[in-house]
Amino acid sequence: MSRLKEVLEAGVFAVTGEIGPPKGVNVETALKEAEEMAPHVVAVNVTDLQSAVMRVSSLAMCKLLLERGIEPVLQLTCRDRNRLALQAELLGAAVLGIKNALLLTGDHMVLGDHPEARPVFDLDSVQLLKAASELKSGRDLAGHELDGTPDLFIGAVATPEFEPLELHLIKMRKKVEAGAQFFQTQAVYDVERFKRFADAVSGWGVPILAGIVLLKSAGMARYMNQNVAGVRVPQELIDEMAATPKEKRREKSAEIALRIAEQIRPYCAGVHIMPLGWADVAAEVAKQINQKTRQEVESRIQKLQSDLEDLKARIPAHSAPPDMLLQQEKLEKQIERLRAVMPK
Repeated sequence: MSRLKEVLEAGVFAVTGEIGPPKGVNVETALKEAEEMAPHVVAVNVTDLQSAVMRVSSLAMCKLLLERGIEPVLQLTCRDRNRLALQAELLGAAVLGIKNALLLTGDHMVLGDHPEARPVFDLDSVQLLKAASELKSGRDLAGHELDGTPDLFIGAVATPEFEPLELHLIKMRKKVEAGAQFFQTQAVYDVERFKRFADAVSGWGVPILAGIVLLKSAGMARYMNQNVAGVRVPQELIDEMAATPKEKRREKSAEIALRIAEQIRPYCAGVHIMPLGWADVAAEVAKQINQKTRQEVESRIQKLQSDLEDLKARIPAHSAPPDMLLQQEKLEKQIERLRAVMPK
């Protein structure tokens, strides 16, 4: 079973990380980044030809992470494959032991390093989620029965800054109906706008992992505001980075990421940290977030243990009522479950 799924279902604040495969076969740097984050994150996303730039496949990198004991999240875009290839990739991931898949549309070819390439987009992101759900139910998209079904925890993407938000919520709802089990969002910098988004989806029962892209400079922030759809870095954060000496930027980046994570924590199920090469900073941010999470989980365990001791004291020595025994078993399983998913 997916550990990411276990953590989210237990209501424990989850932290995930991300790596981008290299443009070439020298994978050591990307693997080192994943290994640096691994002790502090539940899972590591592997992007799928991000920005439409040709790179090593997400599937291959996910397999390498698995071999190193790191839980991967396969990213799979609609851009490069038709419905046959998309379904085959998901089945292949399951065969290799990959338990998580984030399904998304993908950046258009014109943004990448092969603008002359032909985009496919046979399916859109909602249809791809539907295809994955069909595979999990034992049939392919054409209705043919499978010989063995994949066990995948499937997610989708969301953009809290999208305007009009109501229109974006309609598409998100379609993704949920198609089988999305969790969402990862585009980068969050404006806390108040994220709260508005979180309030709008709070009753859906689908966990949200808020995206945090580590800011490296004021120039990076301005670039994202101008060129990355769905991202808005407030001017005060730009000014804060601009006033930071170059040698202090990593420290400031971590400070900003932690501040945002703390402010949005009550409104999401976890955060997804996108380090953009600063894996050491991402690891430190995740480590500090986990300190509070451990305290929360320990508090929950203590409360459950207190309830369990109280229940045991009330159970008669002879002829214990079945409902009380069932309640005891339930409490013991809850305690065991929380201990299993508590961050290190």
